[in-house]
Amino acid sequence: MPCIDVTLRANKAITPVFDMECEEDNAKVQKAYNNNITYNSHIDGRRTGIWMALRALFAALFFLSGANAIAQPVKIMVFGDSLVAGFGLPPGAAFPDILAQNLIQQGYQNEMINAGVSGDTTAGGVTRIDWALADRPDAVVLVLGGNDMLRGLRPAASEQNLRIILSRLADEGVPVLLCGMLAPENLGADYAAEFNPLYPRLAAEFTTYFMPFFLQDVALVPALNQPDGLHPNSSGIDVIIQNLMPELLALLASVGEKKG
Repeated sequence: MPCIDVTLRANKAITPVFDMECEEDNAKVQKAYNNNITYNSHIDGRRTGIWMALRALFAALFFLSGANAIAQPVKIMVFGDSLVAGFGLPPGAAFPDILAQNLIQQGYQNEMINAGVSGDTTAGGVTRIDWALADRPDAVVLVLGGNDMLRGLRPAASEQNLRIILSRLADEGVPVLLCGMLAPENLGADYAAEFNPLYPRLAAEFTTYFMPFFLQDVALVPALNQPDGLHPNSSGIDVIIQNLMPELLALLASVGEKKG
């Protein structure tokens, strides 16, 4: 069954861009992922390191100010696909669950919403963003596009769908941590050249907080992934959270100022 292609809000039709039905096809995705792929990890590596270092410095200064704990719980929504939904993990071990625990340890009382759907594409995200916003999150961690990339869907379509989602979040005044993906080499240099820049471009367009590659230091590391080679295991999730935390803390600092 194809996904719903139109979402209605305030008498306006929001139409996602579909390249194909967005039913989950794990066999195809895993075959593509495991077909001797290698990532161009050097792409934006130098800029990524500088960016993360600056964010880490900001977070450290924020901690030194003694203002890191938000008095009221902050409601964080993780909006994404199987990478965050908890695919292959026991209950309570999904990325949002472990992220919530880490934030509590750092002084942030939080209400974490796992809005991950296994097999979801950016087009699927467009169809459900309004439903998700009914939970009125204070911040959103956006992790979509990996399935688009592994299925070879048109990057222009993925970018437009993410633009629709980010526009809705901006309309509601919800700050976003956008998590990017990188195309594997086996999809071709032309595809990677079109796909890889879309996330930094959107981050700049919407002035979001930004993690250039969600699977940084985890992709293609067997010890950090489940047997399918596609989804992080518990150790992999720990690494992702470690890499993501400086940027998320910077986002939460802005939320704390807003709430204060």
